[in-house]
Amino acid sequence: MNRKFLLALFIFCSVVFELSAQNTDSVTVRKIYTYSLEKGKAYEWLDALCNQVGHRLSGSEGAAKAVALTKNLLETERHCKVYLQEVMVPRWRRNDVEKLGVTMGKYQTSVRICSLGGSIGTPTEGIQAKMVEVKSFGELDSLGKKVAGKIVFFNIVFDQSYISTFDAYSVAATYRYNGAKSAAKYGAVASITRSMTTAMDNNPHTGSMGYVDSIKKIPACAVSTQGAEFLSAAIKNDASLMLDLKMNCETLPDTLSYNVIAEIKGSEFPDEIIVVGGHLDSWDVGQGAHDDGAGCVQAMEVIQTFKALGIKPKRTIRVVLFMNEENGTRGGKKYAEIAKEKGEKHIAAIESDAGGFTPQGFGSECIDSTKLIRFQNYSQLMKPYGLHNWSESWGGVDIGPLKETGTLLIGLVPDSQRYFDYHHSMIDTFDKVNRRELQLGAAAMTSLVYLLSEHGVEGGK
Repeated sequence: MNRKFLLALFIFCSVVFELSAQNTDSVTVRKIYTYSLEKGKAYEWLDALCNQVGHRLSGSEGAAKAVALTKNLLETERHCKVYLQEVMVPRWRRNDVEKLGVTMGKYQTSVRICSLGGSIGTPTEGIQAKMVEVKSFGELDSLGKKVAGKIVFFNIVFDQSYISTFDAYSVAATYRYNGAKSAAKYGAVASITRSMTTAMDNNPHTGSMGYVDSIKKIPACAVSTQGAEFLSAAIKNDASLMLDLKMNCETLPDTLSYNVIAEIKGSEFPDEIIVVGGHLDSWDVGQGAHDDGAGCVQAMEVIQTFKALGIKPKRTIRVVLFMNEENGTRGGKKYAEIAKEKGEKHIAAIESDAGGFTPQGFGSECIDSTKLIRFQNYSQLMKPYGLHNWSESWGGVDIGPLKETGTLLIGLVPDSQRYFDYHHSMIDTFDKVNRRELQLGAAAMTSLVYLLSEHGVEGGK
């Protein structure tokens, strides 16, 4: 037989096979979206997590209840192996005193505050001191020892010009984390940070802050954006105004908690693992609905949808609900540590930790650029579902420790415009999550997991 004919026949068969595979993938993705939007359980599960458990800071009673609830929900589905992975976590407690009094001459008022996670408390009698407002670390440095004995107020306005609010957050968050130690270096007695949000309201936002052993620890709290505007106006009118700060938060010894894990073994490549997850802990205000209850239930739905549609994954699918992302990332570190000890091969890890809003695409990162190129090939199939943003960017905090193994890290990218209205605040509650938007995110993650399971990220399988 003519060699040219054989070559042409081979090319023709390859094209037909590729088109057939693409058609099968397209049909399956459509089924996944239909199932998730019509019968998906993510919204129902989020309701239970928020309204039966509520907030769930690492080491708290709420965190323990969340572990038990999600483990039970996954076991009730009866279609996967479910187990717990031990992890020691920090235990910080807010307690019941958070007060900021303001005295301007004979006029007295108060401003709502929220202690920052990890902060020490004030003495029982509180801290009474004058306030200094700064709008950058450079301004603080220029004042130097002039802030000694005073409370430093970091009034860093969330930059509204960014299209992605995460870009604005990354700039502002350094003041929340580093503000106290930067102010203490010059002798300040406490620090206050403007909440990191695009909204103008009276809801202070918490979040983690840090100390260093070489610098004296001072209390740190946040004020709402309205509170920040008030303080800024007040200090301009009365440079001698006095603040009275009282907080009784504390750090307790580390305690035992767990990552919640569920998996389905792959039918053809069981040793190749695809992780999909979110973080189960939340801050101790609100209900942790968007941050990150949404990501957890979206990940849980991946396995549930595979089972409901009879999809048998070629590669092992592992759902991981990580503990302690908010104030230590110990769940993600422990998972990666044990995976390394076992010599497990993770081909991809997907995290949803940007809220339950309308999904717009996926960000990805990997030390192996060929995997990134392969991953981009999935974008065409997903664009009809509104997933147009396929960029090389941050994958996620909890899956980050897997990067050094060559794992492809992927982060779900939802619409970011409203996320920081609720983030780390008392109003991050179940009623702020739209069912359809949440289910679209679950469908996007499930579809991507399906494609990765079928085709991998290295080609040739």
